[in-house]
Amino acid sequence: MSRFLIFSWLYLLSIPLYAQDIKVVDLTCGYRNNPAGIDIPNPNLSWKLQSSKHNVMQVAYQILVSENPSNLKKNKGEVWDTKKVNSGQSIQVIYKGTKLQSTKTYYWKVHVWDNYGNESEWSSTAYWQMGLLNTADWKGAKWIAYEKLTDSNINTLPTDGKKDKYNGNNTLPMFRKGFTVTKTIKKATAFISGLGHFEMSLNGLKVGDDFLAPGWTKYDKEALYITYDLTKQLKKGENAIGVMLGNGFYYIPPVKERYRKLKVAYGYPKMICRLLIEYSDGTSANIVSNQTWKTTPSPITFSSIYGGEDYNANLEQKGWNSVGFNDAKWKSALLVNGPKLNAQMEEPVKVFEYTSALKTTPVPNGEWVYDMRQNSSAIIELKVRGKKGDTVRITPAELIKEDGSVTQKNMGGPSYFTYILKGEGVETWRPKFFYTGFRYLQVKGAIPSGKENASNKVIIENLKALHIRNAAEQVGKFSSSNELFNKTFSLIDWAIKSNMVSVFTDCPHREKLGWLEELHLMGSSVRYNYNAAPLFKKALQDMKNSQLASGLIPEISPEYVKFEWGGDMFRDSPEWGSSGVLMPWYLYQWYGDKQAMLNYYPMMQQYINYLGTKANGNILSQGLGDWYDLGPKPPGVSQLTPMGVTGTAIYYYDLNIMEKTATLLGKKADAMTYAKLAIEVRKSFNNKFVDAKTKQYATGSQAANAMAVYMGLVEEKDKIAVIENLVKDIRDRKNSLTAGDIGYRYVLRVLEDAGKSDVIFDMNSRSDVPGYGMQLAKGATALTESWAALPSVSNNHFMLGHLMEWLYSGLGGIRQEENSIAFKHIKIEPEVVGDLTSADVSYNSPYGNISTKWTKTDKNFTLEINIPVNTKATVYFPVLPNYDLSEEYNSLVKDGGTENGKTKVAVGSGYYKFNLKHQ
Repeated sequence: MSRFLIFSWLYLLSIPLYAQDIKVVDLTCGYRNNPAGIDIPNPNLSWKLQSSKHNVMQVAYQILVSENPSNLKKNKGEVWDTKKVNSGQSIQVIYKGTKLQSTKTYYWKVHVWDNYGNESEWSSTAYWQMGLLNTADWKGAKWIAYEKLTDSNINTLPTDGKKDKYNGNNTLPMFRKGFTVTKTIKKATAFISGLGHFEMSLNGLKVGDDFLAPGWTKYDKEALYITYDLTKQLKKGENAIGVMLGNGFYYIPPVKERYRKLKVAYGYPKMICRLLIEYSDGTSANIVSNQTWKTTPSPITFSSIYGGEDYNANLEQKGWNSVGFNDAKWKSALLVNGPKLNAQMEEPVKVFEYTSALKTTPVPNGEWVYDMRQNSSAIIELKVRGKKGDTVRITPAELIKEDGSVTQKNMGGPSYFTYILKGEGVETWRPKFFYTGFRYLQVKGAIPSGKENASNKVIIENLKALHIRNAAEQVGKFSSSNELFNKTFSLIDWAIKSNMVSVFTDCPHREKLGWLEELHLMGSSVRYNYNAAPLFKKALQDMKNSQLASGLIPEISPEYVKFEWGGDMFRDSPEWGSSGVLMPWYLYQWYGDKQAMLNYYPMMQQYINYLGTKANGNILSQGLGDWYDLGPKPPGVSQLTPMGVTGTAIYYYDLNIMEKTATLLGKKADAMTYAKLAIEVRKSFNNKFVDAKTKQYATGSQAANAMAVYMGLVEEKDKIAVIENLVKDIRDRKNSLTAGDIGYRYVLRVLEDAGKSDVIFDMNSRSDVPGYGMQLAKGATALTESWAALPSVSNNHFMLGHLMEWLYSGLGGIRQEENSIAFKHIKIEPEVVGDLTSADVSYNSPYGNISTKWTKTDKNFTLEINIPVNTKATVYFPVLPNYDLSEEYNSLVKDGGTENGKTKVAVGSGYYKFNLKHQ
């Protein structure tokens, strides 16, 4: 291929064409914009930079932190003034100023200097508010409840299959507290937790826009509290706080008529609250939860995280959470004990977009089915008219039967919503403490507006599905000329969104449990799409809280149930527990977050030591293996890959990560120990599983060969042969996959790394074999649990979405160079495969937006890229014969020669448009 690469080595001559600017934007503390409730003494600060110039790097920065915004305007940082720091660091800058105080708000700004000698303007002012750093900061606030579960009925880790100790529904309470504000308010902040979940109101209006607050945890170890700014809602004079509580995972009522996956019972619902009121005169006051608060049953008569929610509007007490309500008939709150409290650092769960019914259809029993178009994690919003006491029951489902009625066989039932009308015009209701996954809603006891209503049933004026998920910011976008890939992206994205709450769940209905293999296998797919770093850090704490004394990290975290079917296979799988080792490292790779490794290194060590005690001749054979692979039997435990292959491969990978982590943390002796053991494991693995003649691992399954290559278990001289065996197996099966939950990500990674994205394309651009295409062909709107979209299992599941990563890293070509951290050194290498003619992909990285947009015709290939300020990139171009390469704006690029037959160039930050034209 002949090439003509345009250079502009006299780049300084072109500077007048650009504005000589550099701007500091997007200031974050703990990954979040202006967060409240920071309860770590030295939070991490980050910012991004913008410039219209090319090749811009930060060379120095200055941070100012103040308790007073007016001081900051005068460029005074009495809390912390770093002065000019000669450094290119713009992410994960650890606060090192004056000791931070509980409840205080700190204001900060940054300015920087670049490699052209330019000094930026100061950034806009950002802030963070501290939470409560120790127990004394709660100022005597007590946990309060309506009733107390007897100690004999507490069950923090139920075993599946065991009989109930107790049967009965609990009371879902309301609390209220009236108080008077006598001075002018400067600021008001609430610190509150309610278990399992709470909804707070002030003077009759809901506080915040979150849902299912706070995030769920291992409640015998910790609970989370939320921080709200109530300055605008609080008023001088009389005020009233109202709080409603729901069960969540704190208590799952053992009512036989309703579905439940498990029987956890930490206690009955309870709450704790401190309202801090700061006055303009410098004084302050606290309203804290205690026995002076009043409580009574709420109109929610049943609520279960699995079984649904029932609401009786006739039990409403009008104005109960407003000033002037007479609570004389309410009882005093009961003082109870509660768990350790930590601030919720991840984004809250919120209500997002809604869908109205695509169609409504009557079914043979006289009920109506609403098709809400999209299978998602959701709640309903019901608007009805009817008589007092009329009852509407709404049953959610993912699938329908032949007669059009819904079925819950694949998602657990009976689970439903019930609303009892008060008979006052149009009534609107949303559940507060239950969500589930569904596409269809079957309505009993009501008829859609406009339909014949001879029996005078309740009239449904409107019925909506409201999608709920974690509010992590979306940071990625993907589109291409291949409509099947675009639909596959949406399919996987809906599964991610539907299972990204305060835990990464497997499904939003049947289990809602944090199965851990998803974290490391689907982590990259999530990170390209969402700024979910705080949620991954919460997952690490959940793992730490669930870790056993033996060092075992159970497969589920938080561990709410001990599944004993099949022995320990559902509790002790290395491919699951290894998230405890891998996630701190991945957080460092993606975000430069070294703190996670420091905080969780003991957990990592304990788990790797545990695996050592389970290894037989360095081989780990316990667990589930390549779960849900495609074998001759229905999906489940690994069929095509023998036990020991995937477990030992990931054990070896863990040891390599432990060595790297220990080295980075300066623990040289540990690093040597892990390196030495890794050598032994590698030797044992190859002795047991490789056929030296055929270069096949174990049965030669796709999972076995791919994991051996990815984890570095294959001898370098045999690597090409093993990859060829992988490709041959795929081709011999007419480009179809067999790997399951564990293996498929590594199949994709190995193929992409080997330059064989054409095989990935061929595997995933069809619908006649199990895979994404077949799921779409069967009508799926979210990723399903099985490759074949079986109707017997979940049809909104998180675990098999590994192709999402390739859509960004392969088709978009957005990757990191080896040893790069947080996309500081970017690798742009789009894979132009199959019949693709274009792709438009972006990822807002820790340094800023990385984007690629390419188009291909018979005679031209165009690649537009954007590289963030303070980073650099190497760009690799597809192998095309007899093409000339040019850059449209004559910007400074450096010839990088060729690699694997591809032309490569080195670039700095900025926008570039490359053209490859046929000679």
